[in-house]
Amino acid sequence: MKQLTSRQEEIINASIEIISEKGIQNLTIKNLSKAIGISEPAIYRHFESKMDILLTILSKFENYIITDKDIHKNIELSPMKKLEEIFSHHFSHFEKNPAFAAVVFAEEIFRDDKRLSEKIHEIMKRNFEMMLLIAKDGQAKGEIRKDIEGDQIILIIMGGLRLIVKKWKLSNHSFKLISDGKKLWRTVKKLISA
Repeated sequence: MKQLTSRQEEIINASIEIISEKGIQNLTIKNLSKAIGISEPAIYRHFESKMDILLTILSKFENYIITDKDIHKNIELSPMKKLEEIFSHHFSHFEKNPAFAAVVFAEEIFRDDKRLSEKIHEIMKRNFEMMLLIAKDGQAKGEIRKDIEGDQIILIIMGGLRLIVKKWKLSNHSFKLISDGKKLWRTVKKLISA
């Protein structure tokens, strides 16, 4: 993602807040211009459309995801510990940036536009494949169960993560996401450990 100007950052942050507080249906250029205090044409000088704003939000989220490079620089970590780091990183990021949870897990955003659905699919696929490689490494090293296919293990991990973040969001952040995430990880670890 290219470097955003300070005005673009302001527009993106205001968009995330509108989505988080009022839902995707209320993210309009009109509402955005009111929130920032600039004219609607001024927003169009920074982004061509609402869709471009949403794609930029997804790209911004993508920058916060742990990458292969991040994980592999800690070569001494076991595969199980690498999966835990990814899991913990997601919970930590969402707790610090709750508005991102509203955007990333808002299915209605992605349903109607091919570019958005392709972008979120690309992010999920890359994350899934990275975690799958780690799980297969853990299976080869005898750390993770071999009687469950690696892709099913990752579905369990990603599904649990998604469900608890969604529950946290719907409960208006009524519990500590990081501590509940740790509790969930301990359970997942028991299920997948060899």
